[in-house]
Amino acid sequence: MPRRPPVRERAGGVRAAPARGSRASGFALIEVLVSFVILTVGLLGMAGLHSIAIAMGGSSLLRSKATEMGYEMGDRIRANPSGVTAYLANMTSTSPSDPGCITSGCTPTQLAQYDYWEWNRELANVLPAGSGVVCIDSTPDDGTPAAPQCDGIGSVLVVKVFWQEKGKPVPSYFATPVRP
Repeated sequence: MPRRPPVRERAGGVRAAPARGSRASGFALIEVLVSFVILTVGLLGMAGLHSIAIAMGGSSLLRSKATEMGYEMGDRIRANPSGVTAYLANMTSTSPSDPGCITSGCTPTQLAQYDYWEWNRELANVLPAGSGVVCIDSTPDDGTPAAPQCDGIGSVLVVKVFWQEKGKPVPSYFATPVRP
């Protein structure tokens, strides 16, 4: 048999049954609404973190590609030690061209010209607004694609790779010294 709720006494000694749903009638609805707001804010925060993680992943992928391309040019220079001065001369060219000697045999100077042409072509294909230079520079951590800031001081070759990341006003860059 179900239990009956206790009977309360009023001031005049009259007993009355408790009113059903009097004070707690809308409380559950408010709890559900508050829980829904908290859940929504949490999900929006997680969506924001996810979009930031995707953007940072894209940025790190571009930096990895730039690093790989910079080291690749360093390897090309080390593979052609007779053409080191030609790499410096070809890097000042604003419109590199293919010397057309790969199938017939290249001189060290022509190989340097070909390496520079092919490397810049790959940079343009792999990186957004990608370009690069090889120069002698005492301060390798400066410059832009339009003005690489190569001062010609010292004896260490520097490979500089530039690219433009989405949403950033200043071009990103990677620089690495090369000792042939």
